[in-house]
Amino acid sequence: MTEAFRYLFLAAIAVTLVLKLWLGWRHMRHVAAHRARVPQEFAGAITLEQHQHAADYSRAKTRFGLISAVFDSAVILLLTVGGVLDALARTLQQHIAGPLAGGLALAAAVTLISGALSLPLSLYSTFRIETRFGFNKMTLAMFVADLIKGALLGAAIGLPLLALVLWLMNISGPLWWLWVWLVWSGFQLLMVALYPTLIAPLFNRFLPLEDDALRQRIESLLTRTGFKSQGVFVMDGSKRSSHGNAYFTGFGSAKRIVFFDTLLKQLSAEEIEAVLAHELGHFKRRHIVKRIVFAFALSLGFLFILGQLINAPWFYQGLGVSQPGTAMALILFFIAVPVFTFPLTPASSLLSRKHEYEADAFAAQQTDAGQLVSALVKLYRDNAATLTPDPIHSSFYDSHPPASLRIAHLKGAAQ
Repeated sequence: MTEAFRYLFLAAIAVTLVLKLWLGWRHMRHVAAHRARVPQEFAGAITLEQHQHAADYSRAKTRFGLISAVFDSAVILLLTVGGVLDALARTLQQHIAGPLAGGLALAAAVTLISGALSLPLSLYSTFRIETRFGFNKMTLAMFVADLIKGALLGAAIGLPLLALVLWLMNISGPLWWLWVWLVWSGFQLLMVALYPTLIAPLFNRFLPLEDDALRQRIESLLTRTGFKSQGVFVMDGSKRSSHGNAYFTGFGSAKRIVFFDTLLKQLSAEEIEAVLAHELGHFKRRHIVKRIVFAFALSLGFLFILGQLINAPWFYQGLGVSQPGTAMALILFFIAVPVFTFPLTPASSLLSRKHEYEADAFAAQQTDAGQLVSALVKLYRDNAATLTPDPIHSSFYDSHPPASLRIAHLKGAAQ
C-alpha cells in the first residue's frame, strides 16, 4: 500500500504540473495571437497601446506562474519523498520534549522554510513584474515591514489555534476531526468579524468617505437595497499598488464597505455606485453565505478523510515520513490535498463566474447597467486585464467571466 500511494502521489504531482504548464502555454499563445488588434467591442475605449500593455502583462504573469508551479512542485517533492520533513521531525524530537511542543515547533519550522524559499519569487513578482508594468508602489522597507507584521500576526493567532487543534486531536478520540472542525469553523467566523476593525488596519489606513455627494448617492443605494453597514471607508491601497478595487467585509452590524483610493480616482460617481451595486449583489444573492457554507462543508469532508488516514502507516511512509504524529499528519495532508484536488479547480471557477453574472444582473436592476459597463472597461484598462484570455485557461482559472462575455451580458440586461 505504501508504494502504491507514493506512486499515486507522484503521478498526481506530475499530472498537476503538466496541466498547469499546458494551460499557461495555451494562454500565452492565445494572448500573443490577439495582441495586434483591440477587440471590436472595446475599440472605442481602449487604445492599441493599452491593449498590448495588458497582453504583455498577462503573458509576464503567466510565465512567472509557470516558473512558480515548477518551483512549488520541487519544494513539495523535497519536503515529502525527498526526506526533508522526516529529517526535520527527527532533529526536533532530539531537542524538544512532548508531542504538543514538538508539533508546534515542526509546524513553525515548515512555515519558516516554505516562506524563506518562496521569498525570492515574491520579491521578483513585486519589484520586477509589478514595477515593470507600472503597478507597484511599495518600497523595500514597506515590503519587509509587511513581512514582519504578517509573520508576527500569524504566530500570535496561528500558534494558539494550532495548539488547541493538536490538543483536541490527542484527547478527543476517534471523533477528533468533528471537534477540530467546530473549532476551525468558529475561528473562521471570528476572523470575519474581527478582520475589518482589528487586523486590516494593521496594514492599511481606513478613513470615512469624505465626498458628501458620493456618500449620499451610496446611502441612497443602500436604502433601496436594504443593506445596513457600519460605514463607507476609503483604503489607502495606492501606497502599495495602483490597482483599483472595492469590497465589503464583516457580517451583521459590523459590515463595512471599502473603496480603494485608486478606484475613486478612476471612476465617476455613477460608475462607483454601479460597482458598489455589484458588490451588494453578492450579499443580496447570498453568495457570501453560500461560499462560507461550502467552505465549511469542504473542511468537514477533508477533516473526516484525515481522520481515516491519521493512523495509517502507509499515508506517512508513502510521503517519505517514517514516524506518525498529529502535527505531521496535518502538515502532510495540507501538502497533499492541493495536489490531488487541482483538477477540480474548474468547478469552483464555474460557480464563481455564475455568482459574478448574478451580481451583475442585480446591479443592472438597481443602477444603470451602462455605468457598470463603463466602469468595468475602465478597470480592465487601468488594471491591464487582458481582453483576450485563452478560453480553456479562463474556464479553468478565472473567477470572473471573460471581459467580452461579461460586457455582452450587461448590455443585454440594459436593453
